[in-house]
Amino acid sequence: MGTSVTHSDASASKIGIMGGTFDPIHFAHLAAASEAFDELQLDEVVFVPAGDPWQKSGTGVLASEHRLAMTRLATQEDDRFRVSGVDVQRRGATYAVDTVAAVVAEYDRLVRPYFIIGADTLERLHTWHRIEDLWKQVTFVVVNRPGHSRKRVKLPEDAEVIFVDMPGIEVSSTVCRMRAQQGKPLHYLTPSPVVAYIAQQRLYRR
Repeated sequence: MGTSVTHSDASASKIGIMGGTFDPIHFAHLAAASEAFDELQLDEVVFVPAGDPWQKSGTGVLASEHRLAMTRLATQEDDRFRVSGVDVQRRGATYAVDTVAAVVAEYDRLVRPYFIIGADTLERLHTWHRIEDLWKQVTFVVVNRPGHSRKRVKLPEDAEVIFVDMPGIEVSSTVCRMRAQQGKPLHYLTPSPVVAYIAQQRLYRR
């Protein structure tokens, strides 16, 4: 079983954790993980699709097994990335503080967790479940998103936050879902295996 560590432990493996609904996963998610991996010299980035995202309850989120399958398809060719199903396997609402603990427990060595989020998510962190505990457990890695500014967010004095810039990629899960509903192509918005899976499973159609 893995053990989380203090942020100063240089001997620990540096693991990026990227949780999310991934409904569906797309190239902006992958680019953010890639930039964080390179900028922080991480050992790997773990994608963790949410099982039951509590802030999106009742919004018609796609079944977790489809979102997990698409995340695995999107990352299968990149050995820097790994997918964990811990949140899909856990019953009840998905909270980031539990996600981090479960991912760390998958390792048999010391782990220094870096939680990767977009700048839009940073603006909502104060609403997260047990956010005070999460601040103590991880270093947040905030990737820029168009239309969002880090200057608008007041952070705790003891928070460890690293800001990472990445090329602007104007794609979102909302756009992908809308295009799928309308029968429009998803090529170059999400990896080809995900495009094929959405078509084969007839996902997002009215």
